[in-house]
Amino acid sequence: MTDVAAGAAMRGAVDLSALRNRPDPAVAQGASPGAPDVSLVMDVTDESFPQVMELSRTVPVVLDLWAEWCGPCKQLSPVLERVVQELGGRLVLAKVDVDANPQISQAFRAQSIPMVVALVAGQPVPLFNGAVPEQQVRDVFAQLLQLAGQHGVTGVVPVGDAPAADEAAPEEPPLPPLHAEAHDAIEAGDYPRAIAAFEKALAENPRDADARAGLGQVRLLERVRQAGLSDVRAAAAQNPADADAQLAVADLDVAGGHIDDAFGRLLDLFGALPTDERGPVRERLLELFGVVGDTDPRVVRARARLASLMF
Repeated sequence: MTDVAAGAAMRGAVDLSALRNRPDPAVAQGASPGAPDVSLVMDVTDESFPQVMELSRTVPVVLDLWAEWCGPCKQLSPVLERVVQELGGRLVLAKVDVDANPQISQAFRAQSIPMVVALVAGQPVPLFNGAVPEQQVRDVFAQLLQLAGQHGVTGVVPVGDAPAADEAAPEEPPLPPLHAEAHDAIEAGDYPRAIAAFEKALAENPRDADARAGLGQVRLLERVRQAGLSDVRAAAAQNPADADAQLAVADLDVAGGHIDDAFGRLLDLFGALPTDERGPVRERLLELFGVVGDTDPRVVRARARLASLMF
């Protein structure tokens, strides 16, 4: 898909601490704290953003960063609203006027709009920029729901006269033990333990697609956590033929939402390397394809180019 499957790989790439720690105005005034009034489509401000982050621990929140003067924003927003409405409360759309809410805009580095990102369990997940086709929106949201499910964010916002999720929705089946162990480890920041759990799950069932996708995601998390952005990019620029340096930059690009840049870099490297040295680059590409999502158009294009380079 787009950047969705990278999921928590955005941790550290976007700093939401200033917004997360903003005091709730209701609490500051002595009112009783609590969940915000939730609708499927809501306007969000710098002040109300902490409540939205908290909501994202229950249901995925899609952020639509827009402005009144932005023509493409006016094309995209109705599409986002329509698709969110059709999903029946499994996603919430939070609209952010970037001109009126500069702190949110700065936190997400909104250099161009429309910009659509998500929050899952308080963590930012890049989705896409620009007015994309409705079918792409549907595909991205479907994969966002898959990612949210992997992190245990499966709540539903009541819609109209529908009963609350805990009354209407069937009970979620428990995660397989090794998957649950991996998710607990991710929440604790123990990525090596999560990797080991997913690897064991795959050893037991090589066709476990969820374990394979989870393994790719957490391996990416571990690699980018250890990388220094400026040092990695400098090393790659100084050594364009160094496969390890280019692999490291590609990881950072995927984590930061620059999917085409990552795939283009690795495919160029793959084509330039001798045949007997291509293995690690191909393996990394296949892993990142799984992270981004096999149905994402950028993956489809990159996979086709990889095939043409191989044969």
